[in-house]
Amino acid sequence: MKIALTVVVLQLLGVAAIIAEFIIPSFGVISVIAGVLLVLSIYMVFTGVSSQMGYALVIADIFLIPAAIFFGAKVLEHSPVTLKKQLKSDEGATSQKKGLEHFLGLEGRAITDLRPSGVALLENERIDVVTRGEYIEKESPIVVLSVTANSVIVKKRES
Repeated sequence: MKIALTVVVLQLLGVAAIIAEFIIPSFGVISVIAGVLLVLSIYMVFTGVSSQMGYALVIADIFLIPAAIFFGAKVLEHSPVTLKKQLKSDEGATSQKKGLEHFLGLEGRAITDLRPSGVALLENERIDVVTRGEYIEKESPIVVLSVTANSVIVKKRES
């Protein structure tokens, strides 16, 4: 009876450790601990109970451990310890200010080096901008080529 309780506890700790590996970045250390716990519990059944019960536990583990891990991952998906699936604007997430379209065609100057991204001053407003790949030095005159979903694309203004 005592072996059975120990085996059940080791099995549960092994599954819990595998689920913890999803949350805690341990580079596989927790997975190794989980494997040791599971193998130890199987060893205890083979040596302390019988070979038939050992094989039964191995077969049960083949089906029950993946199911427990799947269930644990689904529970973690909705828990507060995991990241949200999506960033939503109605929850306050923004990638760029709205209404940047009025900058299209405007001239300004680069506040930082654009390598290819950086900050520019357009109509006395600091705006994150990006070039089409070219490097533009700080304080260079620029012109806005296009405004896409979250990018203001600029090029160096020709003199």
